[in-house]
Amino acid sequence: MSERKKPYPFDVFEPKWQQIWDERKTFKVNNPGEEGFDASKPKYYVLDMFPYPSGAGLHVGHPEGYTATDIVARFKRMNGFNVLHPMGWDSFGLPAEQYAIKTGQHPSVTTFRNIDNFRRQLKMLGFSYDWDREIATTDHEYVRWTQWIFLQLYNSYYNKELKKARPVSELEEQGLSREEIDQRRLAYVAEAAVNWSPDLGTVLANEEVEEWKSKGHRVERRPLRQWMLRITDYAERLIDELEPLDWPESIKLLQRNWIGKSEGAEVDFTLDGETITVYTTRPDTLFGATYMVLSPEHPLVDTVTTPEQKHAVEQYRAQCASKSDLERTDLSKEKTGVFTGAYAVNPVNGKQIPVWIADYVLMGYGTGAIMAVPAHDERDFAFAQVFGLPILQVVQPPSEDTDWRGFCGYEGSSVNSGFLTGLPTPEAKEKMILWLEENGKGRRKVNYKLRDWLFSRQRYWGEPFPIVWEDGRHRALPESELPVLQPDLDDFAPTGDPRGPLVKAAEWIAYTPTAHRETNTMPQWAGSCWYYLRYLDPANTERFVSREAEQYWMGSAGSPGGVDLYVGGTEHAVLHLLYARFWHKVLFDLGYLSTNEPFQKLVNQGLILGEDGQKMSKSRGNVVNPDDIVREYGADSLRLYEMFMGPLKDVKPWATKGVEGISRFLARVWRVAFRENQEGEWEINSKLVENAPEAGVLAVRKELHKTIKKVTEDINGMSFNTAIAKMMECTNAMTSADVVDVQDYDAFLTLLNPFAPHLTEEIHSRLQTAFPALAQTQLCQKSWPEWEEALLEENTVPMVIQVNGKLRDKLEVPKDISREELEKQALASAKVKTFLDGVTVRKVIVVPGRLVNIVAN
Repeated sequence: MSERKKPYPFDVFEPKWQQIWDERKTFKVNNPGEEGFDASKPKYYVLDMFPYPSGAGLHVGHPEGYTATDIVARFKRMNGFNVLHPMGWDSFGLPAEQYAIKTGQHPSVTTFRNIDNFRRQLKMLGFSYDWDREIATTDHEYVRWTQWIFLQLYNSYYNKELKKARPVSELEEQGLSREEIDQRRLAYVAEAAVNWSPDLGTVLANEEVEEWKSKGHRVERRPLRQWMLRITDYAERLIDELEPLDWPESIKLLQRNWIGKSEGAEVDFTLDGETITVYTTRPDTLFGATYMVLSPEHPLVDTVTTPEQKHAVEQYRAQCASKSDLERTDLSKEKTGVFTGAYAVNPVNGKQIPVWIADYVLMGYGTGAIMAVPAHDERDFAFAQVFGLPILQVVQPPSEDTDWRGFCGYEGSSVNSGFLTGLPTPEAKEKMILWLEENGKGRRKVNYKLRDWLFSRQRYWGEPFPIVWEDGRHRALPESELPVLQPDLDDFAPTGDPRGPLVKAAEWIAYTPTAHRETNTMPQWAGSCWYYLRYLDPANTERFVSREAEQYWMGSAGSPGGVDLYVGGTEHAVLHLLYARFWHKVLFDLGYLSTNEPFQKLVNQGLILGEDGQKMSKSRGNVVNPDDIVREYGADSLRLYEMFMGPLKDVKPWATKGVEGISRFLARVWRVAFRENQEGEWEINSKLVENAPEAGVLAVRKELHKTIKKVTEDINGMSFNTAIAKMMECTNAMTSADVVDVQDYDAFLTLLNPFAPHLTEEIHSRLQTAFPALAQTQLCQKSWPEWEEALLEENTVPMVIQVNGKLRDKLEVPKDISREELEKQALASAKVKTFLDGVTVRKVIVVPGRLVNIVAN
C-alpha cells in the first residue's frame, strides 16, 4: 500500500493535528486555584497503567488499553467534565540495569532514549494526554517524594486498636525503647529467606524467579538482612475494603486469595523442652496428626536434629536452597523430605510423632511448621505414602460413597477423635479451640497467607534508601536532604556482594566518619505504587501533591473517590494493585489523602496476540510494530481496528487484513465529505448541503440519532466494537443518500472523533470554510450530541411475504397500513409475481405486523 495512493491523505494531516494539539496544549487541564480552572465542571480521572520503557518500544498490543482510555477521556471532555488523562514512565528496574551492563552504557542514557521513543509513538497515535503532567519514576524530584513516602512508613506504626497507622512518636511518648519501636515500624529490618541470584547479584521477587531462571540465571534461597514493609498489618483492611470497588470479581478474588485469610488455631507441640507452634485451619483433626514437618529454614531445625541425622538434614537443606517457593509448593511434584531423628508430643493425646523437614512447608507462611494429617490433606497424604508414615482417619465424609482418604471438606463429622467423636466438623473445630485455650495448649488465631513486603534490592538502578547506619543501628535522614541520588558510577555491575553494587562508592557511602549510608535500593514497585498521585500535581516542590489538587481529583463531592477509571493488563492484578492500595491506606491514615482507596473502577484489557495466535515476542518473530501500521494505514485505522477486534476484555489475535477493512471504512467517511477532482485534489462533495428540506434528509437523520444513542451508551459501557459497528451503518446510510445535511454529518464526525481524532478534525476543519454555520472550533472541543427521542420512533415495520408458506420477499410498510393495502402491495411485488404466474390465488392470510402468506395452486 505504501507504493499506492492513499485512500485519504492521512499521512499529511495526522502529523499536522498532532503538532496542533502539542502547540496549543489542547488537552491541558488546570488544577484548582490555577487560572482557567472551571470549578463548575465535574471531574473525571482516567488512568492507564504506565509503561516500562523497554528498548523494543511499543508493539501493537500496547495501544489497546491506551486507545480505550483515550476514547473515554475525549468523550467525557465533550460531556462537560474536567478530564485528567496523564502519562508517564516506570523507568527504574532490573531489565534496564542488565541492558546497561551488557552494553556499557549508563542506564540513565538507555532509559531516557527509550522514553523518547515511547513518547514519540504515543503522540503518533494521537492520544489526548496532558503532557505537562508527564513524569518518570527516575526523575530526581519524583525520587525525592518516593523516599519521603518511605520515611512516612519508617516513622509510623500500626495501631491495632484504632486499625490505622500512627506516628512512632506516640510510642516514644509511651516510653517504649528504641529497640521496641524499631520492631513496630511499618518499615523495618529483618533477616529473611530470599531468592538470591548470584549471577544478577540481587534478590528477586517470587514472581521474577522463573523469568530470570529461564534466561539462564541461577537463583538460590539464602537468609539476608533486608528492609521489609509491614503490609500484613493491613491484611484485614485490604480484604474488607475491596468489596465496594467497581473491579472485576475475578481480580477481587485474586487479591483475596493472595492475602489468604483463614481462621483456625495455633497449637503448641513440645520437644525436649522446646515448643514448636503450628498454625492449622483444622484443629478438629488434631487426633489424626501422625507426624510433624518443619520448613528447611525453621530456626529449630539445628536444635532438634539428632547427630545421626545431621548430615542428611544439611544435604537436604542445601538442595532446597536452589528452589523457588513456586517449585516447592507445586502440587504435582514428587514429595521429598528427611527425618530429623526427633519426636514431638501431640498435646491432645500425648503421643510422640516424628519430626521431618520438607520443602513443601514454607517458613514464610504460618509458623514454618505444620502438623501433618495425611488422611485429610492432599500434600500430607502424598508425603506419607512416599515415606510410609501412618494415615489415620479422623473425619467421616457425609456420604459413604466418598473415600475418607484425602477428604478435606467441612461437611463431615469427627471419628477416632476422643471427646470430639460424633460432632459435625464446625462444632468439633470450635470445641477443640476452646479445649486448647482452656488447657494452655494453643489459642484461636486468624492467619493470612500474605507475607510482609520484602523491600530491598541489591541493584544500582533504583531509589537509594534515605537511611544511614551508625553503631549498628539505622536512622532516617532528615527530609531536607532528599532526594538521595545514586552516585555516578562507571562500574555498576554486581559483584556478588549482598550489600549491592553501591558498596563500590566508598566516598558516597561515608556519610560521616562514624555513619554510613544504606547500600540496598528500593524495588521497582516503589515508584509505581504512587505515580497516580504525582500526576495530580507533578511540579509541586513543597509537597508530594497539594491538598487542593488531591481533594479535587481523588475525592470530589458526589464522587466515590479515587481514580474514576483505571485500565491495564491482568499481569498487575495482584502485586501492583495490592502495594498501591497499601501505600495509599498508610498515607490516608496519616492524613495526607482524602480517600481510602486509590482506584474506584478497574478494567482489564485482554491480550492482543500475534497473527499466529501466540503471545507477541521477539523470540517468536510475531511482533507487529505500530510504526509500520501507521505508515501504511494511518493512526486512526490502528486505533479503530484495536477497538473493533472484539470486546476490550477478550484475548484476540492480530490480523493486518482487518486494519485494511477499517481503513476502507474511514475512506468512506472521508468521501461523504470530499470527492477527488481531475487534478487529484479533494473538493467538497456536492451532496453536503446546509438547511436541507427535512423530507430529503429524514432517513439519514433518523439513522444518525439512533447512532448517537447507541454510541453514547456503548462508550459508557466500554463496548467500543459495537459502537464502531453502528457508526459503520450510519456511514453506509450517508454514502447511499443523495443529500446529507452538513450539520448532521458534523454531528456524526463528533461521535467518531474520540475513535478517529485526526480524520474527523481534518474534515471538520475543511468544512468550516465552506459552511460557516459549523462550530468554529476544534471538533474535540464541541459538546457531545444528544439524540431526539422522536427521531428514534419507527413509522414503518418490516413485513415478510410468503407464497404457500415460503419466503419470497420482504417489504417495509407503514405501521398503520390497512389490510387491503397490504394485500395489494404483496400481490404487486415483482418477486412474488414470478411465483403466481399460471396459478390461482385461493386465499391471502395476514398476520398483522409480521407476515402475509398467499395461498395459491
